[in-house]
Amino acid sequence: MKDNLIQTQLSNGLRISLKEIHTAPIVSVWCWYDIGSRNEVPGKTGVSHWVEHMQFKGTKTMSGQEMDHAIARVGGYWNAMTSSDWTTYLETLPSNHIDLALKIEADRMQNSLFDPEDVEMERTVILSEREGAENDPLFLLGEATEALAFKQHPYRNEVLGFQRDVETMTRDDLYGHYQNYYQPANARLCVAGDFDSQNLLKKIEALFGNIPSNNIVSNIPKPEETLSEANRIELQGPGEAHFAQIVYRSPAANTDDFFAYTILDSLLAGPSSLNMFGSGSISNRTSRLYKSLVETEMVAGVFGGINATIDPGTYAITLIGRPDRDSEEVLKHFDQQIEDLQKGNIQAQEIERAVKQAKALFVYGSDNITNQAFWLGYAPSFADYDWFRHYVDNLQAVTPEQVAQIVQKYFSPNNRVIGFYNPVKGF
Repeated sequence: MKDNLIQTQLSNGLRISLKEIHTAPIVSVWCWYDIGSRNEVPGKTGVSHWVEHMQFKGTKTMSGQEMDHAIARVGGYWNAMTSSDWTTYLETLPSNHIDLALKIEADRMQNSLFDPEDVEMERTVILSEREGAENDPLFLLGEATEALAFKQHPYRNEVLGFQRDVETMTRDDLYGHYQNYYQPANARLCVAGDFDSQNLLKKIEALFGNIPSNNIVSNIPKPEETLSEANRIELQGPGEAHFAQIVYRSPAANTDDFFAYTILDSLLAGPSSLNMFGSGSISNRTSRLYKSLVETEMVAGVFGGINATIDPGTYAITLIGRPDRDSEEVLKHFDQQIEDLQKGNIQAQEIERAVKQAKALFVYGSDNITNQAFWLGYAPSFADYDWFRHYVDNLQAVTPEQVAQIVQKYFSPNNRVIGFYNPVKGF
């Protein structure tokens, strides 16, 4: 694939990926840091997400409001995201204002203030965010099942962190986290759009080249390869709908199993988008679980979700229950579908359709300059850019036999977590 990609590295360790796309006078700048909730330690959960918030509060040279107004004045957009594996910041704006985005990212890589008043303000914001999330039954159910799916690995923790940690963390905890992880040797600067690569490299060298990198102290957790036992949990709370989640271990993204697992996801519950920033959607009405559970009115809805992660993660299938159906009966019908796949009862045309749907959703998530810049940094967060380049080819190479092997390997009833959420009136 000829994609005008330039990859290089500065002497301070900053990795750079540039992709020229001259279809519109737009650029998208993403600055990625190899730090997420995966690297957090007990007592400091949520620190990566909180530091992300603080990066919008200002530096020694520009206040947060000044940065926001500067982006808005030129018709641009900026945002940030924290995941289990990484934190990233982005600006998409007219290409003649690329210097603004570069200056902001270079500035807040080294000069963010972490003013104590801003820290306390954001503590309130994040606690409110956490409180709001706890009003969502699926958040509560997901947090409970993940805690059972991992014995030690930090993937068991929500990116928001535990309330008790957010309440007790100090400004020094946040600033120390920032100083340790926010440095060139732990970062990737990824730019896609309408620019000249050689000129842009000179600008990046001038802005970022003199930022020092020091030793990074990073907590690298030991992967948990399997779910060692079956677990069940039942929650009660406010709401109207019944929910169930069946959770299995999923492979790390940089493994051969991941591609067959992706096709299984598409076949079983409908394709999942790997692009967390924004993409299209595809109906899951042709998936096995929709046909067997929704069309027969066993459940009101079904959806899955596979994520690309550094370490083995989890794959959760969520069922929206019907009050007139017994949960054990629903689970029995669900397991029949899994057993059918384990026996290899998979038609070639089913795989072809699942591949087409997964491929289409992937293309939707790669169809503009912002998404192209996203993939420049996202794929290297768990593999490398060639993973993105060859993703469709790897999907198309999946066979029915490989899908059956994945179901046999990962979908044992003795190695999963089942969670139920039951609404209670007047809770």
